[in-house]
Amino acid sequence: LFQRVININLVGSFNLARLAAAAMAQQPPLEDAERGVIVNTASVAAFDGQIGQVAYAASKAGIAGMTLPLARDLSRDGIRVMTIAPGIFETPMLMGMPAEVQAALGQMVPFPQRLGRPEEYAALVESILTNRMLNGEVIRLDGAIRMQPK
Repeated sequence: LFQRVININLVGSFNLARLAAAAMAQQPPLEDAERGVIVNTASVAAFDGQIGQVAYAASKAGIAGMTLPLARDLSRDGIRVMTIAPGIFETPMLMGMPAEVQAALGQMVPFPQRLGRPEEYAALVESILTNRMLNGEVIRLDGAIRMQPK
């Protein structure tokens, strides 16, 4: 199970970034000689992994950990790299859970005390795309949640 999760989440993210960067490097440069932006998705589990989440937390920590060196490596081609580490968001899987489970998860978020919304994630991506000084960093998008061990 561990190797499978690492292969899907971490190796898959690296391979996607590698292939996207190769295509971006062939594009004509834009303002500031930028050729593109890679936005990866990690998770707050990268920092606050819970009991039973060793594989998942390790895979997401790997994504967070490759952000800065990948940004440095790709800077020669005018490519920025950022990572978003979302907390608990309204995803199809989560929205399939009972309403009381959703409410309890939302109550774990200090502020705003609810689940994150897809449009909030999208707004952060838009900010990353338009602000060229954002590079090589992981941004937590989590309402200040810090996951408990279980």
